[in-house]
Amino acid sequence: MIIMRSLLVVCIIATAIATGCSQTAQKSTDQPVVSQTIVPVQVEKPDYVWDGKTIEKPDSVWQKQLSPDQYYVIRQAGTERPFQNAYYDNHAKGIYYCVGCGLPLFSSEHKFDSGTGWPSYYQPIRPEHIGSDTDLDIGYPRTEIHCARCDAHLGHMFNDAPQTPTGNRYCINSAALIFKKE
Repeated sequence: MIIMRSLLVVCIIATAIATGCSQTAQKSTDQPVVSQTIVPVQVEKPDYVWDGKTIEKPDSVWQKQLSPDQYYVIRQAGTERPFQNAYYDNHAKGIYYCVGCGLPLFSSEHKFDSGTGWPSYYQPIRPEHIGSDTDLDIGYPRTEIHCARCDAHLGHMFNDAPQTPTGNRYCINSAALIFKKE
């Protein structure tokens, strides 16, 4: 009798675990949720020419505007996980805007599959919309890129893409972007 109860309890627990795991696995195969800001950002027209004026906000305002993931990436220079972000496998035509200020940054025309798990582009819409700094955080120099208008951390630029017209790979965090279909 005790053995039967123990076996029944083990079967119930195993069924619960298996059901939970299958639901988790099912969720992980779905497309990631497109990151949305908490406070909607007004995006510029794709052909917008930036006037050079920068946007500065206190951290308290950024935290109210952005989701926790977006804040981590664009304000704390974080990196999202590869292959588990909104735009690495996005093949729709459109424009990618800065999540912090709506400045147009990249076009789907310049997007390519780098195999890294992050959206990659070989050039920005306008070079003046992108700023850069040298990043030494991992022990060797990399080119960190950010939005020139609001200083949002976007990702890094590497010159390791000979298959592209420029040879460059702008490796960008999806959490730093808003995508608008054409």
